[in-house]
Amino acid sequence: MADSGSEDIAVIGNTDLTPSESENNLKNTMAEKGTSLLKMMEISVAEAEKRTGKNAVNMQETYTVYLIETRPVDAASEGTNPVPDSLWRRYSEFELLRNYLLVTYPFLVVPPLPEKRAEFVWHKLSADNMDPDFVERRRVGLENFLLRVASHPDLSSDKIFYSFLTEENGWKETVFETGFQAKADSRLKALNATFRVKNPDKRFAEMKHYGDELQSVISQLLRVRARAADRLYGVYKVHGNYGRVFSEWSAIEKEMGDGLQSAGHHMDAYAASVDDILEEEEHYADQLKEYLFYADALRAVCRKHELTQYELEMAAQDLTSKKQQREELATGMIRTFSLKGMTSKLFGQETPEQREAKLKMLETQIEEGEELVKERNAECEEFVKSAWVDIERFKEQKDHDLREALISYAIMQISMCKKGIQVWNNAKECFSKM
Repeated sequence: MADSGSEDIAVIGNTDLTPSESENNLKNTMAEKGTSLLKMMEISVAEAEKRTGKNAVNMQETYTVYLIETRPVDAASEGTNPVPDSLWRRYSEFELLRNYLLVTYPFLVVPPLPEKRAEFVWHKLSADNMDPDFVERRRVGLENFLLRVASHPDLSSDKIFYSFLTEENGWKETVFETGFQAKADSRLKALNATFRVKNPDKRFAEMKHYGDELQSVISQLLRVRARAADRLYGVYKVHGNYGRVFSEWSAIEKEMGDGLQSAGHHMDAYAASVDDILEEEEHYADQLKEYLFYADALRAVCRKHELTQYELEMAAQDLTSKKQQREELATGMIRTFSLKGMTSKLFGQETPEQREAKLKMLETQIEEGEELVKERNAECEEFVKSAWVDIERFKEQKDHDLREALISYAIMQISMCKKGIQVWNNAKECFSKM
């Protein structure tokens, strides 16, 4: 679903360069071209493999690793087909990459990962995260995640993302050296900002509400689809009973036997086809699930804006308080109740020297506060500008992807119904020949 692009680009596969020089060459080329990594590098998650090893507490565990393959796009245009560079990654490493992107680019709608464990499953579908079918769908989802990031106008040029694709060893250490974990906002801090911000931006408030509604609607749609899959599976399999009955009936009939036997074969084939149909349906469900998780990424941007706005308001409020203290100290008039004011009344006024020292300290604090408010205001304005550009990009992508997915799903359903009609038309012909 991510755009792979087809423009001519500069060579990035010079084998005479060191890894560091190669990376710098790639970044410089991308900066010059203003293009995404996906237009310069083919990226795929080629396969999944189950492995057994020991975890952090030295206990045996079974886990899945995924093979990431990359190669320069220009190799194909030159008619060469070199062996792709490859490395293995666990799902937890994909999670680490995304957490880093969330913290580093709080103003962007960061693409989501596929589900770690199956949700909205119908009765025949396994919820086991080691089930081969689920692992295969997750492989497809992880590849789509990489393609989304690699085609993003900002995320695609991130150095850590490039290292994730090209450096098998030492990648985690490089991520942790960025200190992104220390920059992560706590849930309590974000919740506090949500309830205490005084002047929320109406656009972001509406977008956050839209994210809630989008997630709710897609959740309902996936639940309906799971129930429909259960019923569809039952209907198809019941046709297998038709096949059994017609076959048994054909054994006791001489004139009608061949027709009944043929009709039974059509019913058996129809009953068996449901497995492939529902497997194909599952891929459309996964496309909907991507936007179920995208809704949370959208809300994360809105929550970060609330926090940015809240920090600005707190800085402005503190500056106002300092200025009021300066005025009260200069005039000797206490306008608001305070512990310091009561202390002055009970134990006498401060000396001129003490008041002068406090005024000097307040002046310094006010200068620092004005600078902080200026910085916070600039940060907030820059956040709004960058976030809204990316939200508009996301909305355009969402509209296109969901429209295509729903149209394809409708086409698949029409095809499925036509097959059902054809089965009964074939059965009708069999009965006519008896």
